[in-house]
Amino acid sequence: MNIQEYHLKRATLLQEAPQYRTLCTTCIQPQFGCYCAQVNTFDSKINFVVLIHPIEAKRRIATGRMSHLTLNDSHLIQGQDYTQDRYVNNLINDSEYHSVILYPGHQSKNVSPLNREEKAALFPTDKKLRIFVIDGTWATARKMVRLSENLKQIPRICFTPAKPSNFRVRKQPGAECYSTIEAIHHTIELLGDSQGFNTSTREHDHLLNVFDYMVERQLEFIRESNANPKASTYRREAQKKSA
Repeated sequence: MNIQEYHLKRATLLQEAPQYRTLCTTCIQPQFGCYCAQVNTFDSKINFVVLIHPIEAKRRIATGRMSHLTLNDSHLIQGQDYTQDRYVNNLINDSEYHSVILYPGHQSKNVSPLNREEKAALFPTDKKLRIFVIDGTWATARKMVRLSENLKQIPRICFTPAKPSNFRVRKQPGAECYSTIEAIHHTIELLGDSQGFNTSTREHDHLLNVFDYMVERQLEFIRESNANPKASTYRREAQKKSA
């Protein structure tokens, strides 16, 4: 093979090589799916700590990351067993905050039926409220809580969903099962006023606005992909991974 043939073959191989999409470094989405322009940040007066499972972190619609980008004064920490996680332990042991974990179950205090005074009485008045939220599938979330001994020591709260989830691009175990961003939004709806956040401003709806935008975008991609079966399978693969 002479030098001319080599360059020709190399050019052909480069042309045939798969073209990888550039990802936004903030929302970790392909440029065509970047939702950063839709994010409107706000201060909920509640410090949210999103503990995201590594598998969840790789999903096209990772609503825990979406929540973190929208919420001022929030944390996003990837992991599975947080028992020895120094950063998480420092957050739990921070004396300026009262920590609870949003997690369903018989050990959790349901805040939905409580009035404002009862909600305020749940938490110390001299400390800020910090809520840990598990971001993963129901199976991975259970495993994260089971493995993380430090999370077992935190009081648990839960709520009764007011309406079905709008997460139409991912199969949920039940209509009452919320995505992470929907769960955070509803928690603010229930507890915000008792923590100094004025829910009547509807600022917390910024969470649902960016979420609904991404759901509609993903549905649009799916419709386009199904209408053009000869197109790249990238979007169909994304659909399968989101299911």
